[in-house]
Amino acid sequence: MTENVFGDSWDVEQSRPGYTWKRMRLARRLGGELLGASVYELPAGEAVWPYHLHYGNEELLLVLEGSPTLRTPTGEQELAPGEAALFARGREGAHQVINRSDRPAKVLVVSTMIEPEIAEYPDSGKTGHFIGAAPGAPTPEGTIESFYRLEEVDYFDGEPPPSDADS
Repeated sequence: MTENVFGDSWDVEQSRPGYTWKRMRLARRLGGELLGASVYELPAGEAVWPYHLHYGNEELLLVLEGSPTLRTPTGEQELAPGEAALFARGREGAHQVINRSDRPAKVLVVSTMIEPEIAEYPDSGKTGHFIGAAPGAPTPEGTIESFYRLEEVDYFDGEPPPSDADS
């Protein structure tokens, strides 16, 4: 089985201000289980996802068409077709892909599919917890996807001491 990354057949479309795109779930179409790969087409002025980082998975970005802007902890950089970037796990791998150009852009994103996954969203102070779905993907039935703003607490906060009845 094969698929064409330059095709115009989309599995998912999202229309949300600032985050409008079309998505081809390439690895899923090809029967992938341990590797995820999606082609995203971004209209001018749109981003694929909010600025985020992964604690369980690493990702690889390859620009197929257009000139999207890559935001990382070191700043922003306009990319050209054929350029690639790797997003390591953890804070040094934070990233966002934004199409600041006046033409559509198309990117391929490849990811390991380690579960459960935790993602952090530094701009909004959220964390996301994912089981059975890639972060930001429409959640199929039977998966868990939840987002939280965390408050730092002591390790023993809310934990009652053991009682004699617990012995």
